[in-house]
Amino acid sequence: MEKNKVCLGAIVGVHGIRGEVKIKCFCDEEKHLTAYGALSNEQGDKTLDIKIVGHSKDLLRAKIKGVEDRNTAETFVGTGLYIERDKLPKLEDEEFYHTDLIGLEVRNLEREAVGRVNALYNFGAGDILEVKTNEGALEMLPFNKDFVPTINIKDGYIIIKMMLSDEDAEAELCE
Repeated sequence: MEKNKVCLGAIVGVHGIRGEVKIKCFCDEEKHLTAYGALSNEQGDKTLDIKIVGHSKDLLRAKIKGVEDRNTAETFVGTGLYIERDKLPKLEDEEFYHTDLIGLEVRNLEREAVGRVNALYNFGAGDILEVKTNEGALEMLPFNKDFVPTINIKDGYIIIKMMLSDEDAEAELCE
């Protein structure tokens, strides 16, 4: 994925028979999904003019211009919704796009490489950082200043204070 594009959401399903799609929005506010103009797919070969028409549980319901039936809408399921980075507002200090963090080297406090950022999640209680360790294990830790005191996108790394292995976590739970 090119770093000059940012994924703002993804089409995850369809709604009804009139061509509506369900969108998982990755923006901090749902209005930002369509605030910066037409979106494109990851390859950039399809431009999607989207209008939000409602909600379906935690998802947005939307119409794609030119899509009028369920069968056509189904062809868009799984499509990421991207915008050119230069169309987005300038970020404040201590703000990052998830795409900028994915793949960064993860270092411990001694600055030893211990893995790479694999993903970021938010299940409702705050951001969670998923790290793929050098041994191939996946570890999750809160994405906050207590656990991630340093983020250096320019030089391609983050520093974490601690990461529990399965054995350490079990021992801590038994204490």
